Amino acid sequence: PAETDIPEGFKPRRFGDGFIAANGPLYVKKLVRGILLGFRVEPRHCNPMGICHGGMIATFCDMLLPISAHHLSADVARRFLPTINLQVDFLAPSPNGAWVQGEAQLLRATRSMVFMQGLVTADGQSVARVSGIFKIGPRFEDAPTTPA
Repeated sequence: PAETDIPEGFKPRRFGDGFIAANGPLYVKKLVRGILLGFRVEPRHCNPMGICHGGMIATFCDMLLPISAHHLSADVARRFLPTINLQVDFLAPSPNGAWVQGEAQLLRATRSMVFMQGLVTADGQSVARVSGIFKIGPRFEDAPTTPA
């Protein structure tokens, strides 16, 4: 999509060359505490009904929570956070062309696990509620250097 289709304050952010590179781009907007993560629904994200496929929303949620954790906690900012559990409740459809964005909260971090929750909207309407548990894995380089 053209950069003019992206809401003000959001910057494109690459997350490696794998799965998300093929399904992105994703955009990040830094907040006072944490981030908003977003993307514009394109035809390639849609099911035959012209709405964003649930698998794309689940993928987005699976990125939203750990990426947000990187910004919310200095202890996990540069750590790989593989998913242990992801629970997504689909609340409403996200139509083609909609701006989808999410914000997450870090509920608890232990020495080995991170517990998160978030809410995803499409053009301002709540479309998904998500919670997840992530294992604190090894350090990696492609992560924020400091929490936002």
